[in-house]
Amino acid sequence: MNVHHPAPDTPPEEVDLFEMANLYPRDTGLPMTVWVSPKGRARHDARVKVCRTHGNRMDADDVATVSIRPEPELIHGPLPTADLKPVQAWIRLNATALIGYWDGDLSTVEFVRALKTL
Repeated sequence: MNVHHPAPDTPPEEVDLFEMANLYPRDTGLPMTVWVSPKGRARHDARVKVCRTHGNRMDADDVATVSIRPEPELIHGPLPTADLKPVQAWIRLNATALIGYWDGDLSTVEFVRALKTL
């Protein structure tokens, strides 16, 4: 898992990307990398970004966004059903940890320890 921390002079609009944690397939059991983050300054509810390319990479220009609550649903970008279904299952399995991290109740370390793989 990679956690990025912004430089002190990072513009506010870029901070959200730095706060996201990359979870690789070995961390999740999914075939692709997902990004998760705490709420920060977001004006939307909890969600994850899913790299559409399988493997240990995250291409910010090739992602789909999936909500966490009330139910995991594709909310932006295309994602084949064969990829969406396991992502939804992983989100359901980890909803408590994902929401705890989003709400700031879990540190990154606590969040990672709470995660379950598919």
